[in-house]
Amino acid sequence: MMLESVTRFVFGNIGSPLSTKKIADTMTSDGRKIDVKTVEKYLRALMESFIIYQAIRYNVKGKQYLKTLEKYYVVDIGMRYMLLGSRSTDVGHILENVVYLELLRRGYEVYVGKIDDLEVDFVTMEPKKTVYYQVAASVRDETTLKRELAPLQKITDHYPKLILTLDEDPEADYDGIRRINVLDWLVGINE
Repeated sequence: MMLESVTRFVFGNIGSPLSTKKIADTMTSDGRKIDVKTVEKYLRALMESFIIYQAIRYNVKGKQYLKTLEKYYVVDIGMRYMLLGSRSTDVGHILENVVYLELLRRGYEVYVGKIDDLEVDFVTMEPKKTVYYQVAASVRDETTLKRELAPLQKITDHYPKLILTLDEDPEADYDGIRRINVLDWLVGINE
């Protein structure tokens, strides 16, 4: 069934930039021919039924919304496990999905930030406040920390910038970029 195949593809790629063309091309190359318009209809149906959410990209420098390479998040990770089984290597994407849903629950409009060739996991905007978020399972590795800091360091405004991680280390500050434990953040500690 094509709808199930599209759903499996999106569930398997939560937190990854996707286009309807990429979905159609990948499925067609896997032997399940589908056109872009059908993928669009299926994605719209999944969003209208609140099975998935779409995060639109936002150009942080140009202050404009982008029309390509959205990210999708599933309303219930249990549904993803049901279709795909457990994937222990997906901790980062699952954590990103959890943070996205929590930001929605808190009432924010949530976007995926783009700054030059880098990506900010989430940008939340209110009339007088913007907050930038990076989400990573761990940043104890120096390379990972640098990768997560890089897009936030390119942003020149003075709005809050957070790295949310599962690391149980004390809160840290990198020139105004706060690293905090995501579990504390989820329950309202260290916001």
